[in-house]
Amino acid sequence: MAHESGTPRNPATPLIPKAREGRAQHAAYVLLALCAAALYLAGEPVVHIARSFTSHFVALQIGALLKGICYLVEEIFHLETRHRGSFRRALSACLHLRWHVTLLLVCGSAYVALLDGDEQPLGLHLGLACLCQLLILALGLHKPSAVEISEMSERSKQNVAHGLAWSYYVGYLKIVLPRLKESMENIGRTNPNMLAHKETWKLHILVPLSCNICDDLEKADSNIQYAMDLPETTLTRAGTKKRVYRNTLYKIKDEDKFRFCVVEYATPLQSLYAMSQDECAAFSREDRIEQAKLFYRTLEEILQSAKECAGTYRLIVYEESGEAETHFLSREILRHLQQQRQEEYTVCDGTLCSTDLSLQISESDLPQPLRSDCL
Repeated sequence: MAHESGTPRNPATPLIPKAREGRAQHAAYVLLALCAAALYLAGEPVVHIARSFTSHFVALQIGALLKGICYLVEEIFHLETRHRGSFRRALSACLHLRWHVTLLLVCGSAYVALLDGDEQPLGLHLGLACLCQLLILALGLHKPSAVEISEMSERSKQNVAHGLAWSYYVGYLKIVLPRLKESMENIGRTNPNMLAHKETWKLHILVPLSCNICDDLEKADSNIQYAMDLPETTLTRAGTKKRVYRNTLYKIKDEDKFRFCVVEYATPLQSLYAMSQDECAAFSREDRIEQAKLFYRTLEEILQSAKECAGTYRLIVYEESGEAETHFLSREILRHLQQQRQEEYTVCDGTLCSTDLSLQISESDLPQPLRSDCL
């Protein structure tokens, strides 16, 4: 049975991170239970615990309100351009007013009710809470960590990689992939020996995590040689008349023979690389690598859900070694070509099965020997 996926079964597992699965939230539940158990075992009076709890909760809500007010001061100067001139929109963007005020009133009332016997006045408590929260805001300790920013960016699908992957699919792959097999069939009819293995009739998309792309594959690896161009697709797109989409067939040297395949780099990676080289983009090397991994994962998810692209692509993600290897790229492509040929065969109930196998039915009703040399 042919393996229908456009990518190998597990080639990118060590390189590409999976989506975060909310384990941080689960850890919070576990720590919450442990903390509650520790307070219960401490043996403190319930009134003291409740008063301290409401005090801390009031401080947190005051902190949230102060943080929202600080951001609101900035947003007031952008009402027309960012919030359509609406103060209410700006206020809603800075804080959840109903939720915070409700919690503050409830907890504040509970705290006042439990304040009996405390020698310090209520105003002092509130003043200290405001001072602590404003100190945290002034020092910038309220800002989310790099992990939180990364998770928010992934969940909201607002990272650079997400936009690049969708642009690459909508503006290019969605156009060329559905037409690819027809083009390969046309070439296969005139050059049967060149494209003998139909399982490799795919667009092999190279995804180097370094984002360092060589425009000429023949210069990147001398074992990769130009063979021919596939029939081009001409469309009118975004005001451009007769825009041309064309793929190239290469021959990959494998010892004393050649393997043929359509291969090219994922061009959006050039944008990531250029951003990391431009100071205006404020895009570090670490950001580039992270976005390259997210680009691969996002593109894989998009293509897997695109039925018209099924079986027409192969994503080849790789991390270049520190040592300069002359033929690293050709070996990586050959490895994927070999995997595709092997994926045509699977084990079914302990028996080797293949799409090329067919039933041999005898025309005679008499029993026939199993050995072919007895015929």
